Amino acid sequence: MTHKIKGTQNISRDCMVCGVENDFGLKTRFHETEDNELIALFYPQKFHQSYPNITHGGITAAILDETIGRAIMVFYDRDTFGVTVELNVKYKRPVPYGVELKAVGRITKDGGRLFEGTGELYLPDGKLAATAEGKYMKRKVGQITDASFTESDWFVPEDFPEEISI
Repeated sequence: MTHKIKGTQNISRDCMVCGVENDFGLKTRFHETEDNELIALFYPQKFHQSYPNITHGGITAAILDETIGRAIMVFYDRDTFGVTVELNVKYKRPVPYGVELKAVGRITKDGGRLFEGTGELYLPDGKLAATAEGKYMKRKVGQITDASFTESDWFVPEDFPEEISI
């Protein structure tokens, strides 16, 4: 399935999931679709492994958590985030490293302060590797950190794809 991309989300310098200067991070990019979903593109490395040639399950949980938690930005603004209240992950297949992976997240219920969402992690061949559902509390980035972070470490990447196929 091909998704048309309408924009890309902010990333940071040091985050484990999206930080461009975190040597051990995933350096994930988050792209908003015309269908109001969020697609995360990332490339886990050998140092993200658990068993040989398999990405650690905690990395799978982290990417799904971040993708669902960020999906709220599609409906609000770049400073509205989700702080995890509850996350349930179901693992379907081993997740390799050294290849580009894609996660998709969406909001299923927006109840004001709390929202809920679901997400999936896909392998390069399009097979489903894991699913998640979670509950999050809406927070402004300024409620989580100080202004110096948003001024110097919270920025939009320069380019993004027009389409992403899964």
